[in-house]
Amino acid sequence: MDLIRRLLLLVAWIAASPASAQDKFIVVASTTSTEQSGLFGHILPVFQKKTGIQVRVVALGTGQALDLARRGDADVVFVHARSAEEKFLAEGHGVKRFPVMYNDFVLIGPQSDPAQIRGGKDILEALRKIKTAGAPFVSRGDRSGTHMAELALWKIANIDIEKEKGPWYRDTGQGMGPALNAAAAMDGYILADRGTWISFKNRGNLAIAVEGDKQLFNQYGIMLVNPLKHPNVKKDLGQAFVDWVISPDGQKAIADYKIGGEQLFFPNAK
Repeated sequence: MDLIRRLLLLVAWIAASPASAQDKFIVVASTTSTEQSGLFGHILPVFQKKTGIQVRVVALGTGQALDLARRGDADVVFVHARSAEEKFLAEGHGVKRFPVMYNDFVLIGPQSDPAQIRGGKDILEALRKIKTAGAPFVSRGDRSGTHMAELALWKIANIDIEKEKGPWYRDTGQGMGPALNAAAAMDGYILADRGTWISFKNRGNLAIAVEGDKQLFNQYGIMLVNPLKHPNVKKDLGQAFVDWVISPDGQKAIADYKIGGEQLFFPNAK
Protein backbone atom coordinates (compact mmCIF):
# COMPACT_ATOMS: atom_id res chain seq x y z
CA MET A 1 0.00 0.00 0.00
CA ASP A 2 2.89 2.32 0.74
CA LEU A 3 4.28 1.73 -2.75
CA ILE A 4 0.90 2.39 -4.35
CA ARG A 5 0.51 5.52 -2.25
CA ARG A 6 3.95 6.76 -3.25
CA LEU A 7 3.18 6.08 -6.93
CA LEU A 8 -0.08 8.00 -6.66
CA LEU A 9 1.71 10.92 -5.01
CA LEU A 10 4.35 10.84 -7.75
CA VAL A 11 1.69 10.93 -10.48
CA ALA A 12 -0.08 13.79 -8.71
CA TRP A 13 3.19 15.71 -8.40
CA ILE A 14 4.01 15.23 -12.09
CA ALA A 15 0.50 16.37 -13.07
CA ALA A 16 0.74 19.46 -10.87
CA SER A 17 4.32 20.22 -11.66
CA PRO A 18 5.24 22.59 -14.35
CA ALA A 19 4.10 20.88 -17.49
CA SER A 20 3.46 24.58 -18.05
CA ALA A 21 7.10 25.40 -17.33
CA GLN A 22 8.05 23.15 -20.20
CA ASP A 23 5.21 24.59 -22.27
CA LYS A 24 6.85 27.53 -24.02
CA PHE A 25 4.08 30.06 -24.53
CA ILE A 26 3.40 33.71 -23.90
CA VAL A 27 0.25 35.82 -23.77
CA VAL A 28 0.17 38.86 -26.04
CA ALA A 29 -2.49 41.49 -25.40
CA SER A 30 -3.15 43.12 -28.75
CA THR A 31 -5.72 44.95 -30.81
CA THR A 32 -8.59 43.58 -32.82
CA SER A 33 -7.03 45.05 -35.97
CA THR A 34 -3.90 42.87 -35.80
CA GLU A 35 -6.07 39.82 -35.15
CA GLN A 36 -9.01 40.45 -37.50
CA SER A 37 -6.79 41.59 -40.36
CA GLY A 38 -5.15 38.15 -40.32
CA LEU A 39 -1.66 39.48 -39.52
CA PHE A 40 -1.11 37.21 -36.53
CA GLY A 41 -2.27 34.20 -38.49
CA HIS A 42 0.55 34.97 -40.92
CA ILE A 43 3.49 35.92 -38.65
CA LEU A 44 3.01 33.75 -35.56
CA PRO A 45 3.67 30.39 -37.28
CA VAL A 46 6.94 31.87 -38.58
CA PHE A 47 7.95 32.92 -35.05
CA GLN A 48 6.94 29.61 -33.49
CA LYS A 49 8.85 27.60 -36.09
CA LYS A 50 11.99 29.63 -35.39
CA THR A 51 11.79 29.67 -31.57
CA GLY A 52 9.40 26.94 -30.45
CA ILE A 53 7.49 29.58 -28.47
CA GLN A 54 3.70 29.63 -28.82
CA VAL A 55 1.87 32.94 -28.73
CA ARG A 56 -1.63 33.15 -27.31
CA VAL A 57 -3.25 36.38 -28.47
CA VAL A 58 -5.93 38.18 -26.50
CA ALA A 59 -7.42 40.61 -29.02
CA LEU A 60 -9.11 43.63 -27.43
CA GLY A 61 -9.32 47.35 -27.96
CA THR A 62 -6.01 49.02 -27.12
CA GLY A 63 -7.32 50.47 -23.85
CA GLN A 64 -8.60 47.07 -22.71
CA ALA A 65 -5.38 45.35 -23.84
CA LEU A 66 -3.31 47.76 -21.74
CA ASP A 67 -5.66 47.23 -18.76
CA LEU A 68 -5.17 43.47 -19.10
CA ALA A 69 -1.41 44.00 -18.96
CA ARG A 70 -1.78 46.36 -15.99
CA ARG A 71 -3.25 43.41 -14.08
CA GLY A 72 -0.24 41.30 -15.03
CA ASP A 73 -2.33 39.02 -17.25
CA ALA A 74 -0.14 39.42 -20.34
CA ASP A 75 3.56 39.17 -21.11
CA VAL A 76 3.63 41.53 -24.09
CA VAL A 77 1.40 44.29 -25.44
CA PHE A 78 1.18 45.03 -29.18
CA VAL A 79 -1.13 48.01 -29.70
CA HIS A 80 -1.64 51.30 -31.56
CA ALA A 81 -2.35 54.36 -29.42
CA ARG A 82 0.92 56.09 -28.60
CA SER A 83 -0.40 58.43 -25.90
CA ALA A 84 -1.97 55.49 -24.05
CA GLU A 85 1.19 53.42 -24.52
CA GLU A 86 3.36 56.21 -23.08
CA LYS A 87 1.02 56.51 -20.09
CA PHE A 88 1.36 52.74 -19.55
CA LEU A 89 5.15 53.14 -19.57
CA ALA A 90 5.07 56.14 -17.25
CA GLU A 91 3.08 54.09 -14.74
CA GLY A 92 5.89 51.53 -14.74
CA HIS A 93 3.88 48.72 -16.36
CA GLY A 94 6.03 48.44 -19.47
CA VAL A 95 9.77 48.08 -19.99
CA LYS A 96 10.36 49.92 -23.28
CA ARG A 97 8.21 50.80 -26.28
CA PHE A 98 9.41 49.88 -29.76
CA PRO A 99 7.76 51.06 -32.99
CA VAL A 100 6.88 48.05 -35.15
CA MET A 101 4.85 49.00 -38.20
CA TYR A 102 2.30 51.43 -39.55
CA ASN A 103 -0.60 51.75 -41.92
CA ASP A 104 -3.37 54.34 -41.94
CA PHE A 105 -6.96 54.91 -41.03
CA VAL A 106 -9.60 55.36 -43.71
CA LEU A 107 -13.05 56.88 -43.48
CA ILE A 108 -15.55 54.39 -44.87
CA GLY A 109 -18.99 55.39 -46.06
CA PRO A 110 -22.01 54.29 -48.11
CA GLN A 111 -22.07 54.61 -51.88
CA SER A 112 -25.01 57.03 -51.55
CA ASP A 113 -22.67 59.40 -49.64
CA PRO A 114 -25.27 61.59 -47.88
CA ALA A 115 -22.57 63.89 -46.46
CA GLN A 116 -21.05 64.44 -49.94
CA ILE A 117 -17.48 63.70 -48.86
CA ARG A 118 -16.42 60.85 -51.13
CA GLY A 119 -13.06 61.31 -52.82
CA GLY A 120 -11.89 63.92 -50.34
CA LYS A 121 -8.57 63.96 -48.50
CA ASP A 122 -9.45 66.30 -45.59
CA ILE A 123 -10.66 64.14 -42.70
CA LEU A 124 -11.61 67.10 -40.50
CA GLU A 125 -13.79 68.69 -43.17
CA ALA A 126 -15.40 65.29 -43.78
CA LEU A 127 -16.30 64.89 -40.11
CA ARG A 128 -17.80 68.38 -40.01
CA LYS A 129 -19.94 67.58 -43.07
CA ILE A 130 -21.11 64.28 -41.54
CA LYS A 131 -22.23 66.10 -38.39
CA THR A 132 -23.93 68.91 -40.34
CA ALA A 133 -25.78 66.38 -42.49
CA GLY A 134 -26.70 64.24 -39.49
CA ALA A 135 -25.54 61.25 -41.53
CA PRO A 136 -25.25 57.93 -39.65
CA PHE A 137 -21.81 57.51 -38.09
CA VAL A 138 -20.71 54.32 -36.32
CA SER A 139 -18.14 54.61 -33.53
CA ARG A 140 -16.20 51.74 -32.00
CA GLY A 141 -16.88 53.25 -28.57
CA ASP A 142 -14.56 50.72 -26.94
CA ARG A 143 -11.39 52.66 -25.97
CA SER A 144 -9.54 50.98 -28.83
CA GLY A 145 -6.73 52.69 -30.70
CA THR A 146 -9.17 53.40 -33.53
CA HIS A 147 -11.73 54.85 -31.12
CA MET A 148 -9.06 57.06 -29.51
CA ALA A 149 -7.98 58.27 -32.95
CA GLU A 150 -11.59 59.03 -33.88
CA LEU A 151 -12.18 61.05 -30.71
CA ALA A 152 -8.95 62.98 -31.28
CA LEU A 153 -10.06 63.85 -34.83
CA TRP A 154 -13.44 65.18 -33.67
CA LYS A 155 -11.61 67.33 -31.14
CA ILE A 156 -9.17 68.71 -33.74
CA ALA A 157 -12.20 69.46 -35.95
CA ASN A 158 -13.51 71.62 -33.04
CA ILE A 159 -16.46 69.32 -32.42
CA ASP A 160 -17.19 68.27 -28.84
CA ILE A 161 -18.68 64.93 -29.82
CA GLU A 162 -19.88 64.09 -26.30
CA LYS A 163 -22.03 67.23 -26.26
CA GLU A 164 -22.93 67.43 -29.93
CA LYS A 165 -23.64 63.84 -30.91
CA GLY A 166 -27.24 62.97 -31.63
CA PRO A 167 -29.20 59.96 -32.93
CA TRP A 168 -26.95 59.99 -36.02
CA TYR A 169 -23.93 58.96 -33.88
CA ARG A 170 -23.97 55.28 -32.86
CA ASP A 171 -21.64 53.93 -30.15
CA THR A 172 -21.26 50.18 -30.64
CA GLY A 173 -18.70 49.17 -28.00
CA GLN A 174 -17.49 46.54 -30.45
CA GLY A 175 -14.35 45.47 -32.29
CA MET A 176 -13.49 46.67 -35.78
CA GLY A 177 -15.15 43.81 -37.67
CA PRO A 178 -18.52 43.97 -35.86
CA ALA A 179 -18.48 47.79 -36.04
CA LEU A 180 -17.96 47.58 -39.81
CA ASN A 181 -20.88 45.12 -39.98
CA ALA A 182 -23.01 47.68 -38.14
CA ALA A 183 -21.98 50.43 -40.57
CA ALA A 184 -22.81 48.17 -43.52
CA ALA A 185 -26.24 47.40 -42.03
CA MET A 186 -27.17 51.06 -41.53
CA ASP A 187 -25.35 52.63 -44.52
CA GLY A 188 -23.25 54.63 -42.12
CA TYR A 189 -19.81 56.19 -42.04
CA ILE A 190 -17.05 54.71 -39.88
CA LEU A 191 -13.34 55.22 -39.21
CA ALA A 192 -11.44 51.97 -39.79
CA ASP A 193 -7.84 50.84 -39.93
CA ARG A 194 -6.90 49.98 -43.48
CA GLY A 195 -5.69 46.48 -42.58
CA THR A 196 -9.07 45.35 -41.25
CA TRP A 197 -10.87 47.08 -44.13
CA ILE A 198 -8.79 45.23 -46.74
CA SER A 199 -9.54 41.89 -45.09
CA PHE A 200 -13.23 42.70 -44.41
CA LYS A 201 -15.61 40.62 -46.52
CA ASN A 202 -19.07 41.98 -45.66
CA ARG A 203 -18.62 45.37 -47.34
CA GLY A 204 -22.19 45.66 -48.56
CA ASN A 205 -22.71 49.17 -49.88
CA LEU A 206 -19.56 50.55 -48.22
CA ALA A 207 -16.44 52.02 -49.84
CA ILE A 208 -13.55 54.27 -48.88
CA ALA A 209 -14.80 57.86 -48.73
CA VAL A 210 -11.75 59.72 -47.42
CA GLU A 211 -8.09 58.66 -47.33
CA GLY A 212 -4.62 60.13 -47.62
CA ASP A 213 -4.77 62.80 -44.90
CA LYS A 214 -1.54 62.78 -42.86
CA GLN A 215 -3.67 62.89 -39.70
CA LEU A 216 -4.83 59.36 -40.50
CA PHE A 217 -1.37 57.87 -39.88
CA ASN A 218 -1.62 54.73 -37.69
CA GLN A 219 1.50 53.59 -35.79
CA TYR A 220 1.79 50.30 -33.87
CA GLY A 221 4.14 49.66 -30.94
CA ILE A 222 5.22 46.68 -28.84
CA MET A 223 6.30 46.44 -25.18
CA LEU A 224 7.35 43.79 -22.72
CA VAL A 225 5.22 44.00 -19.58
CA ASN A 226 7.46 44.98 -16.66
CA PRO A 227 8.48 41.83 -14.73
CA LEU A 228 9.61 43.96 -11.77
CA LYS A 229 6.01 45.11 -11.32
CA HIS A 230 4.44 41.82 -12.42
CA PRO A 231 6.72 38.91 -11.36
CA ASN A 232 4.67 36.30 -13.25
CA VAL A 233 5.64 37.86 -16.61
CA LYS A 234 7.66 35.46 -18.75
CA LYS A 235 10.49 37.89 -19.24
CA ASP A 236 12.81 35.84 -21.46
CA LEU A 237 10.10 34.38 -23.69
CA GLY A 238 8.30 37.71 -23.99
CA GLN A 239 11.51 39.55 -24.81
CA ALA A 240 12.29 36.92 -27.44
CA PHE A 241 9.01 37.80 -29.18
CA VAL A 242 9.64 41.54 -28.94
CA ASP A 243 13.16 41.10 -30.32
CA TRP A 244 11.92 38.95 -33.20
CA VAL A 245 9.11 41.32 -34.19
CA ILE A 246 11.56 44.23 -34.54
CA SER A 247 14.30 42.09 -36.13
CA PRO A 248 14.83 41.92 -39.92
CA ASP A 249 13.12 38.49 -39.95
CA GLY A 250 10.06 39.74 -38.09
CA GLN A 251 9.85 42.90 -40.13
CA LYS A 252 10.03 40.88 -43.34
CA ALA A 253 7.24 38.60 -42.14
CA ILE A 254 5.05 41.68 -41.52
CA ALA A 255 5.88 43.17 -44.92
CA ASP A 256 5.15 39.86 -46.65
CA TYR A 257 1.56 39.77 -45.39
CA LYS A 258 -0.68 40.75 -48.29
CA ILE A 259 -4.25 40.20 -49.41
CA GLY A 260 -4.90 40.25 -53.13
CA GLY A 261 -1.40 41.61 -53.63
CA GLU A 262 -2.06 44.57 -51.31
CA GLN A 263 0.27 45.05 -48.33
CA LEU A 264 -1.60 45.65 -45.07
CA PHE A 265 1.18 46.84 -42.73
CA PHE A 266 4.51 48.57 -43.34
CA PRO A 267 7.36 47.72 -40.95
CA ASN A 268 9.29 50.63 -39.45
CA ALA A 269 11.19 49.31 -36.43
CA LYS A 270 14.25 51.41 -35.75
